[in-house]
Amino acid sequence: MPDHATSSDAAVQAQLDRFAQLSPGRDILGLERITELLAHLGDPHLALPPVFHVAGTNGKGSTCAFLRACLEAAGKTVHVYTSPHLVRFNERIRIAGKLIEDEALAPLLAEVLDAAGEIGPSFFEATTAAAFLAFSRARADTCVVEVGLGGRLDATNVVRPLVCGIAQVGLDHQAFLGETLPEMGMEKAGIAKRGVPLVTLAQPTEAMTAIERAAADAGAPLLVEGRDWEVDPTLRPNLPGAHQLRNANLAAQMLQAGFRMRARTIRTGIAGARWPARLQRLGPGPLTRGRAVWIDGAHNPTAAEALATAIAGRNLTLIVGVLANKDADGILASLAPRAASLTFVAVPDHESHDPAVLAARWKGRTAPSLYEAIESARGDVLVVGSLYLAGVALRLNGELPD
Repeated sequence: MPDHATSSDAAVQAQLDRFAQLSPGRDILGLERITELLAHLGDPHLALPPVFHVAGTNGKGSTCAFLRACLEAAGKTVHVYTSPHLVRFNERIRIAGKLIEDEALAPLLAEVLDAAGEIGPSFFEATTAAAFLAFSRARADTCVVEVGLGGRLDATNVVRPLVCGIAQVGLDHQAFLGETLPEMGMEKAGIAKRGVPLVTLAQPTEAMTAIERAAADAGAPLLVEGRDWEVDPTLRPNLPGAHQLRNANLAAQMLQAGFRMRARTIRTGIAGARWPARLQRLGPGPLTRGRAVWIDGAHNPTAAEALATAIAGRNLTLIVGVLANKDADGILASLAPRAASLTFVAVPDHESHDPAVLAARWKGRTAPSLYEAIESARGDVLVVGSLYLAGVALRLNGELPD
C-alpha cells in the first residue's frame, strides 16, 4: 500500500513526491534491487558501525527503543532506522541520536533516487538505502536497525549484524509472508547469520520450531527466552503493558550478547526509554481538553491481545480505524469486550475498512473524522487500530515525535 509521506519542507516534499511514484506496484520482497541500488551508492551498508538487527511481528520497534536507550545510557552514540513514521518521514532516520534534519534529508533522498535509475526500488528499499547512506557518512558507536517486513527478504537484511533479535511472532502481512506460523517464523529468522547470536522471545511452538531450524541452517547461536535466559522482573520499562517487560528483556539479552553491558546501565536505559504510540497518553492539547486520550498502534490480532490485557478495567471509549489489508475482526475480537463503547473512523489518506461496516458488525457507531470522534466521546478515550491513525492523533494534538 502507498505510504503517503508528506513534509512541510518544500525541498523534502519534492523528493517524497518522487518517492511516492515507487509505490505501490514494486512492493515485491527480495534483495536484488536493494543490493544493486546500494552498489550504485558505494555499498554504504558495509561501512556501518556494529548493528543490532531486530525482527518480529510485534514489539520490534519497542525493542529498538530499549536498545537505543540502553546504548545511550552507556555513553554510546547510536544510528537508528525504524518504520513507519508517525508524523514526519524524518522519524525513520536517526543519526547519532538525532532525527535527520530537513536540510540533510532532501539532498540525501535526491541522491538515492538519482542513483536508482532503472532499478525500480520500492519506497521502503529506497528509504533503507537513504538511511544506510546517511549512517555511513556520520560517526556513531553502533547502529539499531528494525526490519520492515518479514526478515529473510527484507531490504534491511543486507547488513552485517553484531546481534540479531526476534520479538513476538504472530500472523500479519500474510500476502507477503505466508498464512501459517511456521512460515512467519522462518521469515523472521531469515535474518540469522553464521556465528552471529540470534536472541528470541519464546514463541508459539510452530513458529519456534521454524526459528530453531533456520538458526541451525544459518549456523547462528540461538538464545531462547525460558531456555537460555529468563525475564528479569526487576527491569522497570517506562512503556506500559506487561508485554513491554518481555521486549525490554529481549533488548537486554541482545546487549549482553553484543557488548556485555553492565546491569545498572541496562536498568537505567530501560527505565528511560520512550517510544510513541505504544499505549501513550497524549499531553495537554487540542485533542485532550482535560480528558485522558491514549493512543496505540496495535494493528494485528497479536498486538490487540496484548493491548486488551493492558487496558483491562479502564472503561475506555475505543476509537478504531483499521487499514484495509489488516484483520479488523481479529483485532476487535480482543479489544471490543474491553471497551465501554466503540467508534469507527477511516484512516486518513489510506485505504481502510469501511467504518459503517465495522460499526454494524461490532455494534458501534461511526464518526466522520478522528477529531469529531474524540470530541463526541464520553469519558476517556483510546485511539487504536493503526500506527497511521495514531500519527494523526499526535499531529492534531501538536506532539511531534523527537
